[in-house]
Amino acid sequence: MVFEEVSPMEMANMKPEEITHPPIMDQLAGMEYCVDSNPSWGGCIMLGFQHFILCLGTAVMIPTLLVPLMGGNAHDKAIVVQTVLFVTGINTLLQTLFGTRLPTVIGGSYAFVIPVISIISDPSLMQISDDHTRFKVAMRAIQGAQIISSCIQIVLGYSQLWGLCCRFFSPLGMVPVVALVGIGLFERGFPVIASCVEIGLPMLVLFVALSQYLKHVQMCNFPIFERFSVLISVALVWLYAQILTVSGAYKHSPVLTQLNCRTDHANLITTAPWIRLPYPLQWGPPTFSADHSFGMMAAVVVSLIESTAAFQAAARLASATPPPPFVMSRGIGCQGIGLLLDGLFGTVSGSTVSVENVGLLGSTRIGSRRVVQISAAFMIFFSILGRFGALFASIPFTLFAAMYCVLFGYVGAVGLSFMQFTNMNSTRNLFVLGVSLYLGISIPNYFHQFTTSYQREPAHTRAGWFNDLINTVFSSPATVGFIVSMVLDNTLRVRNGDRDRGMPWWARFRTFRGDSRTVEFYNLPFSLNRFFPAS
Repeated sequence: MVFEEVSPMEMANMKPEEITHPPIMDQLAGMEYCVDSNPSWGGCIMLGFQHFILCLGTAVMIPTLLVPLMGGNAHDKAIVVQTVLFVTGINTLLQTLFGTRLPTVIGGSYAFVIPVISIISDPSLMQISDDHTRFKVAMRAIQGAQIISSCIQIVLGYSQLWGLCCRFFSPLGMVPVVALVGIGLFERGFPVIASCVEIGLPMLVLFVALSQYLKHVQMCNFPIFERFSVLISVALVWLYAQILTVSGAYKHSPVLTQLNCRTDHANLITTAPWIRLPYPLQWGPPTFSADHSFGMMAAVVVSLIESTAAFQAAARLASATPPPPFVMSRGIGCQGIGLLLDGLFGTVSGSTVSVENVGLLGSTRIGSRRVVQISAAFMIFFSILGRFGALFASIPFTLFAAMYCVLFGYVGAVGLSFMQFTNMNSTRNLFVLGVSLYLGISIPNYFHQFTTSYQREPAHTRAGWFNDLINTVFSSPATVGFIVSMVLDNTLRVRNGDRDRGMPWWARFRTFRGDSRTVEFYNLPFSLNRFFPAS
């Protein structure tokens, strides 16, 4: 490949319109396949399997964190991981068929960790002496809180109330929210790599090399390294990690290092059943508590905001037009049904849009809806065949963290790309954007550092539900950025403010039929639109 360089003399003689890059494209250019176009069936299957592999990081890590605190053993954790994968597959199919119809994986959410730990720490549960009994009682209490709190997203979504809220959004207001839903997850990136740098750093370098520097290398006219950079890099570094594990390299290492480096430390392969079909109420009938439910509602609101931002990023990376408020509200309602399923099946955590899978759309330049639907089929299949699914789930979490450094960055950059539709020579816009980004990073970082230093959250009153509300909301960078940017963007009024905010470009996509491409991308299948009239 030959790269043409521009000489300094040629740069100096360029016209102003040749120097700038005007936002002439509503859809992101450079994608090989958009949301409603598909690669070959063989390509779809391999790309779908790649999305399945990527979603395993969160699907395994959240149960690994929470199940031992509940009193569960390795077998209980294996069952929970199977259940998470099964429900993730169902929720993903529901979202891609009847929700926003964007190529998004609906996986586990870390936003629910704080209220779940609050439920686990309830004195009435801590006094149960038998660990397995305490695990099941805690699980049923979590299920009850999830079932009650899921009503928030169901009501806001299908009543179109969230669609009304979306009408206050602008390209400027979306910049910090979408950016922070990716960049705000920095703690799951290099800090995890640093805990096992001998496999994390090679994984990061190899993934970047394959997906970017070798992306133009083709085999049989197919860019294999760009398309399957996740599969190739994971396979090679996983084999390398297996050699280190078998050779005893981590035999005397600290527990945290073994957890992040060893390929056999998850204990999933030996404890998972060969075949098991997860089913509703498998842990027993849920129990309901107002205190637990109010705390869980805070996580549901955070999940709603983070998913809204991730939907915007997915639409951009799938080369689709921005989803109108009606479609966004429909997607949130569908996600509420997914939260209800989380509560019925018992997944420990609630669900949200998987940010890493959204980033993978940009890395592969494949935004096909069918690919993600096939990945959902893999999730359901391997959740039923427990031992085979556990084999892939034994991939060290450090490998996922290395990929997160790239994929979360992709999503964050998509958020920043919305600035092209706004006037960044406006001091008002600079103020809104700068303050929203800064507080969106600073406030959650304070909550995290306080928790790490004092072994408790900053909000520590006698009202447990209030503690969960404050600690959950202000620990989410995207949520803090959303609150600050929406308030500032809608209250600071100046001359030509709407034009500076990017509203003339945004206006076409605020109604379902404002642009012909919107109907093409977001129409429901099976003529279901007649039951859900667009606004």
